[in-house]
Amino acid sequence: MVPNEENQLVPKEDMFWSCRQSLFDEMKKKFSQIESAADEPRVLCIIQDTTNSKTVNERITLNLPASTPLRRLFEDVASKVGYVNGTFDLVWGNGINVADMTPLDQTSDKSILEAGFEVGKKNFLHLTDKDGEQPHLMSEESGTTDDGNQERFIGPLPREGSVGCTNDYVCQNYSYSSILSKSETGYVGLVNQAMTCYLNSLLQTLFMTPEFRNALYKWEFEESEEEAVMSIPYQLQRLFVLLQTSKKRAIETTDVTRSFGWDSSEAWQQHDVQELCRVMFDALEQKWKQTEQADLINQLYQGKLKDYVRCLECGYEGWRIDTYLDIPLVIRPYGSNQAFASVEEALHAFIQPEILDGPNQYFCERCKKKCDARKGLRFLHFPYLLTLQLKRFDFDYTTMHRIKLNDRMTFPEELDMSTFIDVEDENSLLYELFSVMVHSGSAAGGHYYACIKSFNDEQWYSFNDQHVSKITQEDIKKTYGGSSGSRGYYSSAFASSTNAYMLIYRLKDPTRNAKFLEVNEYPEHIKQLVRKEKELEEQEKKQREIERNTCKIKLFCMHPVKQIMMENKLEVHKDKTLKEAVEIAYKIMDIEEAVPLDCCRLVKYDEFHDYLERSFEEEEEDIPMGLLLGGVKSTYMFDLLLETRTPDQVFQCYKPGEVMVKVHVVDLKTESVAPSISVRAYLNQTVTEFKQLISKAVRLPAETMRVILERCYNDLRLLNVGNKTLKAEGFFRSNKVFVESSESLDRQMAYTDSHLWKLLDRHANTIRLYVSLPEQSPGSQFKRTVNQKASGDSGNLDEACARVKGPLGNMRSVEAILEESTEKLKSLSLQQEQEGDNGDSSKSTEASDFENIESPLNEVDSLASAENRELENQIQISDPENFQSEERSDSDVNNDRSTSSVDSDILSSSHSSDTLCNVDNAPIPLANGLDSHSITSSRRSKANEGKKETWDTAEEDSGTDSEYDESGKSTGEAQYMYFKAEPYAADEGSGEGQKWLLVHVDKRITLSAFKQHLEPFVGVLSSHFKVFRVYASNQEFESVRLNETLSSFSDDNKITIRLGRALKKGEYRVKVYQLLINEPEPCKFLLDAVFAKGMTVRQSKEELLPQLREQCGLDLTIDRFRLRKKTWKNPGTVFLDYHVYEEDINISSNWEVFLEILDGAEKMKSMSQLAVLSRRWRPSEMKLDSFQEVVLESSSVDELKEKLSEISGIPLEYIEFAKGRGTFPCDISVLEIHQDLDWNPKVSTLNVWPLYICDDGAVIFYRDKTEELIELTDEQRNELMKKESSRLQKTGHRVTYSPRKEKALKIYLDGAPNKESTQD
Repeated sequence: MVPNEENQLVPKEDMFWSCRQSLFDEMKKKFSQIESAADEPRVLCIIQDTTNSKTVNERITLNLPASTPLRRLFEDVASKVGYVNGTFDLVWGNGINVADMTPLDQTSDKSILEAGFEVGKKNFLHLTDKDGEQPHLMSEESGTTDDGNQERFIGPLPREGSVGCTNDYVCQNYSYSSILSKSETGYVGLVNQAMTCYLNSLLQTLFMTPEFRNALYKWEFEESEEEAVMSIPYQLQRLFVLLQTSKKRAIETTDVTRSFGWDSSEAWQQHDVQELCRVMFDALEQKWKQTEQADLINQLYQGKLKDYVRCLECGYEGWRIDTYLDIPLVIRPYGSNQAFASVEEALHAFIQPEILDGPNQYFCERCKKKCDARKGLRFLHFPYLLTLQLKRFDFDYTTMHRIKLNDRMTFPEELDMSTFIDVEDENSLLYELFSVMVHSGSAAGGHYYACIKSFNDEQWYSFNDQHVSKITQEDIKKTYGGSSGSRGYYSSAFASSTNAYMLIYRLKDPTRNAKFLEVNEYPEHIKQLVRKEKELEEQEKKQREIERNTCKIKLFCMHPVKQIMMENKLEVHKDKTLKEAVEIAYKIMDIEEAVPLDCCRLVKYDEFHDYLERSFEEEEEDIPMGLLLGGVKSTYMFDLLLETRTPDQVFQCYKPGEVMVKVHVVDLKTESVAPSISVRAYLNQTVTEFKQLISKAVRLPAETMRVILERCYNDLRLLNVGNKTLKAEGFFRSNKVFVESSESLDRQMAYTDSHLWKLLDRHANTIRLYVSLPEQSPGSQFKRTVNQKASGDSGNLDEACARVKGPLGNMRSVEAILEESTEKLKSLSLQQEQEGDNGDSSKSTEASDFENIESPLNEVDSLASAENRELENQIQISDPENFQSEERSDSDVNNDRSTSSVDSDILSSSHSSDTLCNVDNAPIPLANGLDSHSITSSRRSKANEGKKETWDTAEEDSGTDSEYDESGKSTGEAQYMYFKAEPYAADEGSGEGQKWLLVHVDKRITLSAFKQHLEPFVGVLSSHFKVFRVYASNQEFESVRLNETLSSFSDDNKITIRLGRALKKGEYRVKVYQLLINEPEPCKFLLDAVFAKGMTVRQSKEELLPQLREQCGLDLTIDRFRLRKKTWKNPGTVFLDYHVYEEDINISSNWEVFLEILDGAEKMKSMSQLAVLSRRWRPSEMKLDSFQEVVLESSSVDELKEKLSEISGIPLEYIEFAKGRGTFPCDISVLEIHQDLDWNPKVSTLNVWPLYICDDGAVIFYRDKTEELIELTDEQRNELMKKESSRLQKTGHRVTYSPRKEKALKIYLDGAPNKESTQD
């Protein structure tokens, strides 16, 4: 029971039911409201964002009740697009000029129906800038009103994708729009140029110092405008004026740094803020000489102290007076692990005297002897502005690293300095803190920002580059450093890296404490400067507004006379009409003399697909470009094309949704492909309708028309289903089709066997190559044309071949040689056919070379190859030595050029095809400029239907690339592709005497067949020259996979031919390097060799001996050197003489091996042995001995120690060893080897963790554990560190301590430094 309103008890059940009834009533009321709203008419609003506040402009749709007030509409739009309500306008956008429309009233309670919105229709609105200012993003605004973490955060603000102060620590990032609006604090930030946060911190501190700012304002610049650029005080004046008056969030400091004489590289160099403070003050003193401000720095920042030494025997005291601009305070005393707890404690330590005794005794002038003495510092005078530097950067001599001390050190808001001075002073020495410069990061780099107290309102602010925000005293305490918990010795390593680095206090003296000058108190020259800067800022704002409202879009135009596509950029204000934009584009493209203005128009264009999206109607000429283009954007999804016409033509209308089709007319009689004409079609059109459309455009009958769509490379599709749509056939925005309409019988043939298909196939696959021949190529003296008439007479060539002078002096025409060889080839071909009829399936590879000879082209090619082989044999017989020397010199050239033989399948994928080509009768002029001899027709090989390109499986498995079978005969090719070559005059600069060929070839030809076609021009067999592909950077890579096609090549690629023997089947090209284990550079290239499958290591060594003697000057015997595996620079497995390549040793293309010269007989006899390289470390001498090889019979650690004991004489129980790190020779600094390596691992075998020594070539360091490490003085250590650093850098190995080379901080008073004088 519970009491009711009348204090009577009522049952609990009654109360439950009454509460339930009230809930039902409330829900019913809400449902009725919803029902009434559902019955209310709705208004569809479509709002397009036309501002530039976001990268991508949004388009939102709202379906609102008709009674919705305008005020609520603005709120909904703001919520949807993420803008702050009240920072944008809404105007009507139903095809009306936006500039002429009055914005809707965002405060009105009028319903949208009353405001002119229509029910049942689309109501278009444009979201625009308000009063010329772009909308504020909601996240940005919320950040300005929030008093939470964002407002209070003072640390370095990380950002993505921005340039920070170092690699590890970065500064706050701001969008361009955020820089335009001033911070809510009223203060202006400074833009970080790259790593100038240290400069920004100091400049903001000086700006917030009333005495410095007022004195700077009183100085007047009286020189010329040219000298103003390099005047540091004047540029500081300008900067301070901008910081005080600018409406921007942040301003640039580039003018100030330019006055320092710095270039852009200085912005990427971080310096110490205390160092900058001193250098800047020196520069200002120099510039202010003989002015009222000449002594300003000393008056504000300079103090005095006495440096004294007092004899403890006679009391005599020697001293000198020194001045200081800042007081450096030690964080942690030298040799101590405990830091000072506070600034006061560090100041007491600063003036704490030390006793000079023992070897450090002081020579007393009065006692005339060395005596114990007390040495110390006494403060005589403190400056008005007291600067304390907390020395957080130190050098750790144990690790030889620069470190940062992050220990906690407190500092008071008010500091009484009277306890630190001996001189009695009636004036108060109470200082108040007003600036804390904070460093966040490590000794390697970090980020600076400043916490500064304003003397106007006593409020603390964080000046973090562009960002200025309010902070509290609690935030200042966070910069003390240290960690929340105690971690003992390592507390500094785990402490926060954000801590105070410089403190600036001001003396509390009402008679001297100044206030900032008010505007009416400014000197006249500052007032003029303020006006000047305001005018410049207004101009910049207007220009920025113009830029922000300017549409920038790619513009193209096909020149009406030259017929070349021109490209430019069209920049047009969003309020300019389409008609005005055409005039601007007309002038930009400079076609006034070629076509009148009224014959030009702008259309939407897609450059990538070469597609005209749509044209604009005449009624759209007066519509602003901003509306037509969908707003001002940084990038558009389309381009613009300035289309032209002749005066008697009419522009075609391009509607959205149409597709562009380029139509090429094919003439089978002349075998030509005409240039394209463009037609536009719809994807829902049928093929029959499409043919009718083309028929009108090209004036060919549609009834006999064949249409072939080229969807992609080698995909030619016949469109023969009349009722199928273009979309179903695969049409896209831009398409290419070939059409042919004739009454020939070719229409009745199967498409893939038709003349039309052959013509288009070769049109798509022929490429143009430029081939550079060897300078003294025997075949370069004659010219060869591979095309010939259909008469079949192999001797009747289109062009007579030149006569070739043989090596024996006789003259014989190539034509005669070809005729003589024809009979041989015919008889051989007949023999092959007979063997085929007899069902002999085991045809030789040589026979297959001539299996498909059906055209004069094949005969000519084969005859030329036969003649070339005969010619080459004559050359070799007549002068074999000359030929060998020529081949060797080519190899030497390749070595000098360091050209690697990179497989073509690594550079690009191959494209295999089963399509064959032969020569047809008539010439075919093509659109790509090839003449009538450039293209041949093609057919499918019945024998290869359904199969891939022929590959030799044995070749594929072995990984070799040979054009020879096991008997050494040429495998050739059964697939004959089109090939035509003719001399070509290369450009100047390609090398005097260089012979070039212009080659048109079917790119489906294999490299092997391509080389055979080149034989007559090179003058040697294809097995004796190599093909190098030349890339854009003039790098050359050898093409070695002979069974791959030229599909990776494209038009105008360059090829270089070099003499040198190609590989036979089962052979591999091997690079041989000499291993020099005790030389600074242990890896030295010797020569290129050829190893064969099945060859033993001893046989390869025998073949290497004469080459080593002739090419390298190494006169060796076969038992005095070994070959071993090479992995990068690491020596690996030792190859034994009986090892067989491909059976015991895996070998591959471009293989590399080490050749190691032995001091004595070979110790490695079996694979069970293990050869390691040992090196003794002598800690008492700080040096390493030379390498010595140790051969082990097993992987036992005990055996390794025994062997090391034998070669070193160290007792077995004193042997300690460690495995080397990194690549051979595992170099390490002698300053680190004693501590850094994992000495004496607790393992019994070498093949387990952490050693994992399972192969030859591992590096082992060993030492005598009883040998003590020598103690070095600081000077010796520094000297040794320099030597080691130099040694390791020369050998190209890692240097553990390699600090970033810092550029000295300088301010150049006479302009930028001379580059020659600043070279290191």
